[in-house]
Amino acid sequence: MTALSWAWLSTPVGEVSVGCSSAGVAQVRYGPPAGNTCDDAASQQLAEAARQQLTEYFRGQRTAFDLAVDWSGTSGPQREVLKVLDRSVRYGQTITYGALASRAGLAADNGTLPARTVGKIMGSNPIPVIIPCHRVVASDGLGGYSGGAGTEVKRWLLILEGSLPPTLDWQPIDLPADL
Repeated sequence: MTALSWAWLSTPVGEVSVGCSSAGVAQVRYGPPAGNTCDDAASQQLAEAARQQLTEYFRGQRTAFDLAVDWSGTSGPQREVLKVLDRSVRYGQTITYGALASRAGLAADNGTLPARTVGKIMGSNPIPVIIPCHRVVASDGLGGYSGGAGTEVKRWLLILEGSLPPTLDWQPIDLPADL
């Protein structure tokens, strides 16, 4: 993969890193930055802008991201489903795996149910939070989540967005004002 410029922040769900190319956000990951770091000024500016917007999101001050996305780490149905998700499921909303499959026009493929295909796509999303795979839920509950500590991270994000009621131990983020 191409070297990316990285920025990171601490959140209630752990460290979050964001990697940018000169085209836009290419990766968001739970944990430290991955891969080679790029010294390109444009990608460094994008990484800093992404860090700032993620900080605002985790503070509850941002409901939509205004960032260019580098889709080069995705292809085919994965790219199309993630783009449909990004365009159509807003902050505070959820959608089931099956409904997203239908919205994206997925049909059964070699006996694989479209909802299961969407689940695999969500699990391989290289840009979680910004491309909101946490908003895709099972018809009978939360469903899975491969980021950070798994479904507890998904639950925290959905509580932050108001899609789920807060649990007794839920705490909003308290980041320093200078971030």
